[in-house]
Amino acid sequence: MSDKAATKIGMVGVGRMGANMARRLEEQGFTVSAVFDVRREAAAELAAELKCLAAEKLSDVTAASDYILTIVTDDEAMRTIFSAPADNLLKDATGKVFINFATVSPQIHLEVEAAANHAGAAAIEACMASSITQARQGTLYLILAGNQAVVEKACPMLEALSIARRYVGPTGRAAQVKALVNMVMNINTAGLAEGLGLGEALGLDLNVLREIFSQTGANSRVLETDGGDMQSREHDCYFSAAHAAKDSGIAVALAHEVEVPVPLAEATLAQYRLMVTKGFGELDKSGIAELTFKGRGKK
Repeated sequence: MSDKAATKIGMVGVGRMGANMARRLEEQGFTVSAVFDVRREAAAELAAELKCLAAEKLSDVTAASDYILTIVTDDEAMRTIFSAPADNLLKDATGKVFINFATVSPQIHLEVEAAANHAGAAAIEACMASSITQARQGTLYLILAGNQAVVEKACPMLEALSIARRYVGPTGRAAQVKALVNMVMNINTAGLAEGLGLGEALGLDLNVLREIFSQTGANSRVLETDGGDMQSREHDCYFSAAHAAKDSGIAVALAHEVEVPVPLAEATLAQYRLMVTKGFGELDKSGIAELTFKGRGKK
């Protein structure tokens, strides 16, 4: 048996990102031993596909695995999986390694690391600056933090999932960096939606406008990924407006902690929260154009 095949990996959170990461690891020769999700049917379907355990309890994932990868939605979900009294990942966790991929607050990562260490386990951050397609192809960009020796120990698995990795320091740092990445991305997305919305209202050809944006200082990554979708109102979800609101909220909270004014981030946060209020939270972040193009804003 190869070293890869001998490495047993549990997955907690098998939505679009987690499920595709599990498929990628299996294809790369690792053993996905157990999967868990609060949506039991999602876990059962993936377990049948990968021929592994669909765990009924979080502690069953830990028991079946050497490494446990977590990809959950928010701070509350992270606290639950690591500290819920009835069942959590840290029961009998001595020697286990937890790799936490979710975009949550730095404080949660610090709490999880302390709890894991107390249980005789280790926990590191691997924040993802990529989306669903990259998860499936193993071309994620990973921002890593935590005990560097543990990060290095996990490198074969992390390399199988990613095209590039950057270690940024002790626990909490990756979450800080990821919050800033998403803060700037969300600002750019909101700005693009306003530019295209205003352009349409002025009667400009948006295909021409987007081409000019791409050759000038208005260019950005989101112009490439979201510009056409904004124009055609195709908002299939790769990164939801609800997640954009959550992540901008983390960044704004960090700014308040260190007393740095971030008026653009606050305005963008307000827009994404408005999307959630209007029932657009599960649209892709490009759906922010529904707030800026004239005649839109209805489901």
